Amino acid sequence: MSYRYLTQHALTGQWLSHHLPLTDVEFGPDLNGPGSFKGSLKPHLLGQFPELTEPGTTLLYAERDGLLRWGGLIWQAEPEDGERKIEAAGWTSYFEKRHDLDGELGGRGPYVNTDPCKIFRDVVAYAQAVPDGNLGITVDNTVSKAMAGTPKEPWRSLWWETPKLGDHLDDLVKGPDSPDYTCDVWWDADHNPVRRIRLGYPRLGARRTDIAFATGVNIVTAPPVTYSADEYAQVVIATGSGEGRAQQRSIDAVRNNRLRLEHHLELPEVRGKDVLAQRAKTERGWRQSLGHVEEITVRDHPSAPIGSWQIGDDVRVTVRNESTDWAGWCRISGWTIRPDTDAGETATLQLDRADAFHYGSA
Repeated sequence: MSYRYLTQHALTGQWLSHHLPLTDVEFGPDLNGPGSFKGSLKPHLLGQFPELTEPGTTLLYAERDGLLRWGGLIWQAEPEDGERKIEAAGWTSYFEKRHDLDGELGGRGPYVNTDPCKIFRDVVAYAQAVPDGNLGITVDNTVSKAMAGTPKEPWRSLWWETPKLGDHLDDLVKGPDSPDYTCDVWWDADHNPVRRIRLGYPRLGARRTDIAFATGVNIVTAPPVTYSADEYAQVVIATGSGEGRAQQRSIDAVRNNRLRLEHHLELPEVRGKDVLAQRAKTERGWRQSLGHVEEITVRDHPSAPIGSWQIGDDVRVTVRNESTDWAGWCRISGWTIRPDTDAGETATLQLDRADAFHYGSA
């Protein structure tokens, strides 16, 4: 295992450093977010790397054994505890610093019954079409069956509201049937970095039966299993389209010798009664399940080598110790790689309940 950290000028593409000597490094991607990178540089080395005094225009990459594992923009290089702390974030963090100054994404909108994937690509294209705004970010050509905007309420970007482009991207992936995204990077055939936003529909990732995580095998320390009734319900009231007495409604309920707890699921985009009933049943199913693991730290192991999983994957997690005996499917929503720890290279995975997600149909 060999890591190196590289820097590049964001506009010219000039390589600034091929071996940035960072320590205390941790980095990783997010589901529907940019991901992050942190590291430290000894103060006496700062003069050798002047690009670190130019945050906001320097790209940073993490490479392991010849493969790019992470890429993004350096946003901070601040002194702390006798060191220079470096912080960076993935490609979509750039759009948090950009606004729609022309309205309707430069005439690309407004949008009616439009695939959010198309609008997502239009946001990125608008941002990169202006001078000094092109980072060379590409977006997957994924299509979805989700729809944004209606004839009565089009999806709009109004210049007088000075909308932040990053907020637009968040809006496009927040709905229950919306696509997923994550930031990615790799070397092309000419050894140039490909800066990519991956779009997935009906989801990113897949249910993995070829890898697994378990205490005593590849989980470094037993994580806590949370048992909480905050989200528990054995009665789900799902409401769909319409208003007043004309509103669609479906109730899915069971009795299970527990105090009755109810949850209201609002789905204004759903018109069909059958679809509404199925969504209520699915929601009630996962809300009846207690026990959840939010995070695990794992080591490199044949059961799940570091780098073998992807954002959005469902993985089987087993936790057994003197006080807990739990197993369940969890969805990976992010992870943080730490190349140099006392246990060697480790990865801390952020987990959500796999059954809490509803995916649209492909």
